[in-house]
Formats: sequence, C-alpha cells, structure tokens
Amino acid sequence: MKNIRTMIGGSIAGIFVMSVWGKFAESYGIAGGWVAALIIIGTMWFLNHHIGILHNPEEGAWVDMALAIGVCGTLRPVFSAGSITPLIESIPTLVIVILGGIAGGIMAAIIQKDIEKEKQEGKKA
Repeated sequence: MKNIRTMIGGSIAGIFVMSVWGKFAESYGIAGGWVAALIIIGTMWFLNHHIGILHNPEEGAWVDMALAIGVCGTLRPVFSAGSITPLIESIPTLVIVILGGIAGGIMAAIIQKDIEKEKQEGKKA
C-alpha cells in the first residue's frame, strides 16, 4: 500500500504542476508563477510529507515529489501527442539532467566525507 500511496501522491503533484502552474504564469505573469508555486507545491508538500502520503524509507534513497513531477512533465507530451516522438526528443535533456544528478551525488559524498573528516580531527585536538 505504501508504494501505491507514493504513486498517487506523486501523480497528483505532477498533474497539478503540469496542468495548473503554467496557466497561472500565463494569466498573471511572474506573480502567478509564485502564487502557483506556493499553492501547488505547498499543498502537495503538506499532503505528501506532513500527512505522509509519500513513503521515503529511512534506509533508502530519498526521492521527493520532483521525480514524479519530472516523470509527469516528460510523459505528458507523449500522451498528448499519442506518439513517443516527444520522449525521443527529450533524451538529450534527460541525459544532461542525469549527468548533473550524478555529479551532484558525487559532490555530496565528497562534502559529507570532508565534514566527517573535520569532525574526527576536531575530536583528536
């Protein structure tokens, strides 16, 4: 049931972001985008994290609403067009995003090791 809850919570976040946020921004400009961010992301964060719809196990990799929103943003044009052409056209962007995620993960590990090293050196002093 936890996985189903996670898919539902992520899907709702993705659908609202991809369907509503752009309309707010088109109608009200930058202020509309900020309002949409506050309303959509704020509400979905409350439901998914505070209420606990999304399941993020302590021992696992932490995956947030952003993954679900990214999947929705990638696949929505595929379903709208009824073709996989938009997905194929998005592959270069997805590759760059994945490489950026890998680079970010590597840097996070390096920083974490450095912080631990400083803590160990502080205990010796």
